[in-house]
Amino acid sequence: MLDPIADMLTRIRNAQRAKHSEVSVPFSKLKYSIAQILQQRNFIKSVKKEEGEKFPVLNIALKYDVVSNTEKNPAIREIKRVSRQGQRIYVKKTDIKRVKNGYGISIISTSKGMMTGDNAKKLSLGGEIICEVW
Repeated sequence: MLDPIADMLTRIRNAQRAKHSEVSVPFSKLKYSIAQILQQRNFIKSVKKEEGEKFPVLNIALKYDVVSNTEKNPAIREIKRVSRQGQRIYVKKTDIKRVKNGYGISIISTSKGMMTGDNAKKLSLGGEIICEVW
């Protein structure tokens, strides 16, 4: 696997399209911090680190908005990897843009850790844009 973060985002995207209630991802501290940000911003229900058979696993409970008795829409409309292994995208504190006019978030890896683009802008920090979620 070349890009574990892209793999995690793809697993979340595919699980929501299939209307699954949760998805399992191999554990890493980086993935865990991304999932915690998604939980804080109400894009997912919960995230738990559990011991698997051979290695730790991250269980992510997905969140859905109920439209009617038979229909539910995923809370994450789109989740997109911005910075990739072959092309890293870095931004200065002044170049951090709003995602979908404030309806979405960008997750940025800064010198103070992983945080949303809004928090990085408030703290005057730049960094690598990991992904955008709306």
